[in-house]
Amino acid sequence: MTTTCFRDSRFLQEAGGQSPLQLPLPQAESQREPLRHILLSSRDGVHQTIHQLHSLGYVDQSYWSQLITVPSSGIVITPHQGEVMSYLLRMRMLD
Repeated sequence: MTTTCFRDSRFLQEAGGQSPLQLPLPQAESQREPLRHILLSSRDGVHQTIHQLHSLGYVDQSYWSQLITVPSSGIVITPHQGEVMSYLLRMRMLD
């Protein structure tokens, strides 16, 4: 599996907090399809989960974007036709 990093700021467009954050819509490639991962929690929660995924050998920490502050107007996720979504809420113990 090849992982693409969206650390380049041109992929992350925030319109002054007045509009929702527009996340990039990756294009499918021959024999590959994008699988978007979104971690939404406290700064510590996101860092810890990224570290755990790295420890499990799922993805290197360097492939994640920088932390993105969610504007008060929210986030918009634009799906490709036919995409589906699954949602998991997991509680973590605070230190």
